[in-house]
Amino acid sequence: MKKILGLDLGTNSIGWALVNDNANNKMEILGNGSRIIPMSQDILGKFDSGNSISQTAERTGYRGVRRLRERHLLRRERLHRVLHIMNFLPKHYDKYIDFDNKLGKFLSDTEPKLVWKENETGNFDFVFKTSFNEMVEEFKITQPQLFDENKLVPYDWTIYYLRKKALQHKIEKEELAWLLLNFNQKRGYYQLRGEDDEKTDTKEYCALLKIVAVEKGERDKKNDKKTWYKFTFENAWEYSATFTSEPSWLNTDREFLITEEYDEDGKIKIVKDKKSDSTGKAKRRITPLPSFDEINLMSKKDQDKIYKKIKARTEITIQNSASTVGTYIYNTLLQNPTQKINGKLVRTIERKFYKQELKAILEKQKEFHSELNDVELYHTCLNELYGNNEAHRNSNANRDFTYLFLNDIIFYQRPLKSKKSLISNCKYETRTFINKETGEKQIDSIKCIAKSHPLYQELRLWKFIQDLKIIEREKDINGKLNTDVDVTNEFLQTEDDYVELFDWLNKTKEIKQDTLLSSYFKIKKKKGEDKLSHRWNYVEDKEYPCNETRAQFLNRLSKVSNVPENFLDKETEIQLWHLLYSVEDKLEIEKALKSFAVKNHLGDDFVDVFKKFPPFKKEYGAYSEKAIKKFLPLM
Repeated sequence: MKKILGLDLGTNSIGWALVNDNANNKMEILGNGSRIIPMSQDILGKFDSGNSISQTAERTGYRGVRRLRERHLLRRERLHRVLHIMNFLPKHYDKYIDFDNKLGKFLSDTEPKLVWKENETGNFDFVFKTSFNEMVEEFKITQPQLFDENKLVPYDWTIYYLRKKALQHKIEKEELAWLLLNFNQKRGYYQLRGEDDEKTDTKEYCALLKIVAVEKGERDKKNDKKTWYKFTFENAWEYSATFTSEPSWLNTDREFLITEEYDEDGKIKIVKDKKSDSTGKAKRRITPLPSFDEINLMSKKDQDKIYKKIKARTEITIQNSASTVGTYIYNTLLQNPTQKINGKLVRTIERKFYKQELKAILEKQKEFHSELNDVELYHTCLNELYGNNEAHRNSNANRDFTYLFLNDIIFYQRPLKSKKSLISNCKYETRTFINKETGEKQIDSIKCIAKSHPLYQELRLWKFIQDLKIIEREKDINGKLNTDVDVTNEFLQTEDDYVELFDWLNKTKEIKQDTLLSSYFKIKKKKGEDKLSHRWNYVEDKEYPCNETRAQFLNRLSKVSNVPENFLDKETEIQLWHLLYSVEDKLEIEKALKSFAVKNHLGDDFVDVFKKFPPFKKEYGAYSEKAIKKFLPLM
């Protein structure tokens, strides 16, 4: 008697049945069922034709939005609990929050507004009228026509005024609470290591350029509907692009994103044209930036395509203004009250801009509010948040409110969950330990090593060398290749020969057949022949990896000054690899590299060279580190 599980896997459904097969060939259905994924016929047709966008992907997107909202609400609840203890919340807002059962959440069927308070007549009044009136006085100076025409200044702009004022002057406790809750809503985009392109020697900036000449070129070979146009700027730069119709850019000023690449001497790189004898052109990429009106006319799909350009433009503009995000927005409103903020003036930018602004605000307000310097009050807030987490409470005990608000609540980034369980177990090695609860002896598997680990790289390279064969191509009387003869012993005769070859390849990232045979073994092509007289036993036109990790380290260390000749020994190489492999945060990697540099007596240029080291791929070998350490002496 046996049980059989049958599965029917379709494009939008899964069916199953569990059958009991008796000895007398009688079949019995133990259970069955199906899971149908609702999908309309048009979407199903697109899915069958190869379009990977389905309702499943759409649901995944919605689920991601729900998670972001839940995390935002959790941060808000934690802020409520801390601000309540500090007595920073307005009374009309504080009384509608549950601090006993559902900690930090609003009471059922209520959601009060911090800046609006219900008066005796049942209407709502703006709470921070004093600051609003101060802001209005500034607008009367810069925009007097608004008041001549009886136009109103929105209460919402007060938040930007307070963000600017808080950097220099005292603001009320309730106003600071409003700022903190506002930063919790808009906290920028956080980028992990490796998500951005490496730009170690590039400079990026925005420039307003005037087009003085437009030259029409040929039709685009890929798209007959488009034509090439060359634009010449007032400063003699040139830019070419394709358009469906001739653009009206002549004698106009347009904004461009300029990306320039520089060499080690700080000079812009020059690209030489092989077809001409000219000295070459500067390595400069010019990208047109759409205006705000053009962006608003674009579809969501087109906006997503130019997202990086818009993000870079916004960040560069804020940096050039030499002010924080809030100050930049408020100063823009003072000059242009019709400017729309969200989605136009400021789009998604790096989190560091918001974090730097809030840190400056909190440090300044410490001068005016003693609560922000109260150590006892700080520990009370820690006990409120981490009553059952003694380890985290102790790790933050020597911090202050600035750290708590910035790194532990508002800009807290949840670390990625470990997927170590998915890594294969080593088939040769295990570890034995005693279970503290039961006292029994237990055997546990050891996980396989990462492919980028120096030990794995060394093992793979030794395996490549030991399997390497040098084969001579022999010809018959007619000049055609006839037989191959293994002549490896002529080139690799002793162990020292193998060690020398290993040392040579150990500094190389990857190797090709022709490079190895001609550069190392000095095998040359014979006259009148296209191929070398020898070949290896691997695929001839394929590139094989050597010690990729060590080669990348040596390449970057060559750019660091005063590095000892034998600095990169095995122990140091493993330490540096572990640092770069395990740390994923861009800020944390700089701290770790600085500590490594101090420990190993290296200069500051070491951090600059290695801080943008691309993250290693999460790929794993077939053996554990313990097993490899036993293999290597034998190899």
